[in-house]
Amino acid sequence: MQSSQNTQNYSEDAIRTLDWKEHIRKRPGMYIGKLGDGTFADDGIYVLLKEVMDNSIDEFMMGNGKKIEVTLSEDGRVTVRDFGRGIPLGKVIDVASKMNTGAKYDSKAFKKSVGLNGVGIKAVNALSTMFNVQAYRDGQTKRVEFCRGEVVTDHEITMSPDKNGTFIEFTPDTTIFENYKFQEEYIETLLKNYTYLNKGLAIVFNGRVFQSKNGLLDLLNENMDSEPLYPVIQLADEDLEIAITHGNQYGEEYYTFVNGQHTTQGGTHLIAFREAYVKTIREFYNKNFDVSDIRTGIIAAISIKIEEPVFESQTKTKLGSKDMGPEGPSVRNYVLDMITEKLDNFLHKNADSADILHKKILESEKERKAISGIKKLARDRAKKVSLHNKKLRDCRTHYTSNKEEKLDSSIFITEGDSASGSITKARNVNSQAVFSLKGKPLNSYGLTRKVVYENEEFNLLQAALDIEDGLETLRYNHVIIATDADVDGMHIRLLLLTFFLQFFPELVKNGHLYILQTPLFRVRNKKKTYYCYSEEERDQAVKKVGAKPEITRFKGLGEISPDEFKHFIGKDIRLEQVRLKKDVPVKDLLSFYMGKNTPDRQDFIIDNLVIEEDLVKEIEAIK
Repeated sequence: MQSSQNTQNYSEDAIRTLDWKEHIRKRPGMYIGKLGDGTFADDGIYVLLKEVMDNSIDEFMMGNGKKIEVTLSEDGRVTVRDFGRGIPLGKVIDVASKMNTGAKYDSKAFKKSVGLNGVGIKAVNALSTMFNVQAYRDGQTKRVEFCRGEVVTDHEITMSPDKNGTFIEFTPDTTIFENYKFQEEYIETLLKNYTYLNKGLAIVFNGRVFQSKNGLLDLLNENMDSEPLYPVIQLADEDLEIAITHGNQYGEEYYTFVNGQHTTQGGTHLIAFREAYVKTIREFYNKNFDVSDIRTGIIAAISIKIEEPVFESQTKTKLGSKDMGPEGPSVRNYVLDMITEKLDNFLHKNADSADILHKKILESEKERKAISGIKKLARDRAKKVSLHNKKLRDCRTHYTSNKEEKLDSSIFITEGDSASGSITKARNVNSQAVFSLKGKPLNSYGLTRKVVYENEEFNLLQAALDIEDGLETLRYNHVIIATDADVDGMHIRLLLLTFFLQFFPELVKNGHLYILQTPLFRVRNKKKTYYCYSEEERDQAVKKVGAKPEITRFKGLGEISPDEFKHFIGKDIRLEQVRLKKDVPVKDLLSFYMGKNTPDRQDFIIDNLVIEEDLVKEIEAIK
């Protein structure tokens, strides 16, 4: 009987086919990854801009138009105007609203394009309340206006004096991107990267001009926070450009691109580079150096052009292609051959750089051997603990998985059992993990990597994140410091920041480290409850509640019940990304954090790290 009922429920009437815009709106994650509200650089609203920009960049790469104009309005409207060939006037509607339609299916026209699936611009159209596209070609223009993928106005072709090209404007749909807000610095980083990869291209953003003369060299100079140990090495051929140097830091720092797309999770091209670099260095110095000694402190940018690239997801953050094209060599062999020849030649011709690099490798080797004993013990200890690690309450989906949900993977680093208990009970077990600290972690300022293995808590944290050998195995996209909003909480926060900045700076530079904001006050009456993150919000809530409000000051995370906590770590989570400003060396930053107290210390912290403004008083108390 049950089987018969199930069969009736699953009848022909239950099968329906969504049209293109319905499918995109129902399953946006399939097309743009996560949604978000603009808090993170990989949130969907930036992917929308990127999809529009990619088309304009492809035009430039084909030799059409040297300028792209981008504007962002206060109301969240974005415009992009390029000066390429312009969409053929008779195909404007098709290009913007018909799946699998576009010039990129003709590999002769777009041989090494970013997007080959004809989906990107349609996704922007379907996910915008206003999407207008206007093409200019040879003295004529055609404009079509859409709303959520539906044609609103199809204008006739008219004459126009404007230069050839395409103009697109869109406003993200607030029913999908709730309470979104563009962060200009994320847009600037995106646009600057386009200019580093396309020398000669000028991008004008709200009147500011971004342009690069030296390509990846400019990119490294923009992102390095201290002087390189030796001048940046630039190597290039037709389809591969590389810039390499080393800094006095731990870890490995990479910026990788495929056909202009920033592959933040690397892929086959990065794997090939890391292998080729080690092989070349070993052969040049004729010594079988350890891989970690060769690569620690490396800062490199890799840009490769591939025919019909295959990415591991629609958001194109990780390259899956194994070959340069249908008839080309493998990515591995291509990168290996280029680096083996050109890096070897460079080192032979530049003895000063070769000597500095050799010294850096020997110093790393000396430190590694000095801690090899304690490192082995620590690894064994971590393996035993990992089976029943009481500090870690893990989640199901990790950043290393192939699921789209991996972008939501997070780990909260909390202090004490009460705080971790509330978060553990309120968290999403699919995507949110919790790591509990005993109390204040060790001040690691000025210490070597040895302390990471000697200190059980640091070692277990490193193992939980799985970042000992680099970010390729990082298990969580968001590493979130969740401490109380008091003096002790701020101190723990600074100690953790010191740990990450000193030993894993690439975690910070790649935008994975965050601070959790939790409400300082709860204001309520019998009908309404407001959670307030500042005194100003509290005062506004008191006015809304009216007479006899009940006001609670949360002094610690443990005071917030799990039922309440789920509101603060769910879709309305407030996170502040820890970001480093240019021209502020990490070593200088650390000396202000955890070195001697100086009169400038408070101001320096506030100026150079994004923190909760409401905690300025707590920082003052630490001085």
